Amino acid sequence: MQRLQTRPQFQATMSGGTISRTPHFALHRLVLSETDVAKDAEPTGPGAKLSEPAPQALFVVPGCQVPQVWLGPLVPKRWAKRSVTRHAIKRQIYAVASEFDAQLRALPPAAYVVRLRAGFDRKQFISATSDVLKQAVRAELLQLLTHATRRKTPKPAPVPVDALPPESVVIAGAS
Repeated sequence: MQRLQTRPQFQATMSGGTISRTPHFALHRLVLSETDVAKDAEPTGPGAKLSEPAPQALFVVPGCQVPQVWLGPLVPKRWAKRSVTRHAIKRQIYAVASEFDAQLRALPPAAYVVRLRAGFDRKQFISATSDVLKQAVRAELLQLLTHATRRKTPKPAPVPVDALPPESVVIAGAS
């Protein structure tokens, strides 16, 4: 699993849309198609020189042809004032995501951003890195990623009775 590092990577992923939410977190996903990952942007505009090398796409790993799963945590200072808390939440995000690595790789290649969207109550979680806070964060992250990786199999459509052959139709109470 690759880590998102640049602002354009985070912005592009956030533009993909929200696929899962919990009371404190939101999960954004940008599905990466093979053409989006492999294609280079051509320089355009009046000052562009075609002899310069084209910039690489945002989600390309040098030397790797297979699209990767990308992950980035977004923990704003607005919702976690202490840096110790922000870093503890980020560590929990990476730890839980590593547990879901196989499920995320089974889905189409994508970039994910786990965003903290509400603060944890400082009256309930007094310590910046208490075990209770870590367990609460972990429980929500498990719920967030479980919901995102759950594959919804379509239910088979009910077959109308008149479409069945007459010998397979059983009428209740008839002998």
